[in-house]
Amino acid sequence: MIDLIKKAMFVGIGIASLTKDKVEEIAKEFVEKGKISEQEGKKLVDELLARSDESKEAIRQQVDDRIQLAFQKMNIARSSDIEELKQQIKELQTALEKMAGTAAIKDGI
Repeated sequence: MIDLIKKAMFVGIGIASLTKDKVEEIAKEFVEKGKISEQEGKKLVDELLARSDESKEAIRQQVDDRIQLAFQKMNIARSSDIEELKQQIKELQTALEKMAGTAAIKDGI
């Protein structure tokens, strides 16, 4: 019986949208109606919350992946790309300054 209830809730409610309060409310209703025991209700709450967290994380990861793909397609630089270029510019400036100093010494300046 509990498995059937879980499956129905996963499909009917949308597991990622479940909040702790809502899950506890649903489990309490089942306990009050005598469909499940109090222990089964607690187990149901824990399992639904765990699945809800997993679903939310999976959705978050999918959104992040799609955003990164969109940025790549639009050829937009990420802040990490810009920081890397800044570092390379600093290194090139330092190298040029050293080269200019060496050339000035050779020219007798």
